[in-house]
Amino acid sequence: MEKIKILMIDDNESLCNMVKEYFSSHANIEVVLTAFNGEEGLDMIQNKKDEYDLIILDLIMPKKDGLYVLEEMQKKGIDKKVIVSTSFNEEETIRKVSGFGVSYFILKPFELSDLEKRVLEISSKKENGKVIDLLHNDLQICITKILHELGIPSHIKGYQYIREGIILLYQNPEMVGAITKELYPEISNKFDTTVSRVERAIRHAIEVSWNRGNWELMEEIFGHSVDIDKAKPTNSEFIVTISDKLRLEFHATAK
Repeated sequence: MEKIKILMIDDNESLCNMVKEYFSSHANIEVVLTAFNGEEGLDMIQNKKDEYDLIILDLIMPKKDGLYVLEEMQKKGIDKKVIVSTSFNEEETIRKVSGFGVSYFILKPFELSDLEKRVLEISSKKENGKVIDLLHNDLQICITKILHELGIPSHIKGYQYIREGIILLYQNPEMVGAITKELYPEISNKFDTTVSRVERAIRHAIEVSWNRGNWELMEEIFGHSVDIDKAKPTNSEFIVTISDKLRLEFHATAK
């Protein structure tokens, strides 16, 4: 297959270079164009339409922002696949962005392997099908906010493993009785590590949380499942309790 050619529009030059470097030796993906503000990006979108297949677009940028770029693309009838990449995660903004028919919305900071997966997934569709999943994106936003408020820093491995575990359990509640036999192996496969390392990293993340997190939120989430004054929750209790909380909150919209 021909390489998927990417136009990346983001004012974070370091991120652009990192993404470009990540795909530099990739068999199927290549970053061919970069722009560092919305004005420059829109110019490339219009005048170099034959040079790229997919756009990775930031929302907050100098001169013209990402929403302006999407509006202009819509006005001019430019039908290109777009992944919106941003740390700006207000729910109303996500819904507004989805109105422009973007293909996916990915929150910063993201794993480059996740970006790779989405690029391949989106590009494999024969038509410019819209695969944005607002429930999934809203779910990720809620998980991110909860973990940050619980004091788990996003740079430690346990953070990524816990987030993935909560999503998996939310989507597959039957796993609740098979955390070590099914959930851990799923996480370890995705992150190319071992089950024991996943277990240790999650336990470490919970210990960090217990020492620096928001105690009121901990009481709210874990007060009924563990004795907050005596012991921190086990890995299973931590993941299951947050997943249950989110399932209740999303009950009205979840299918």
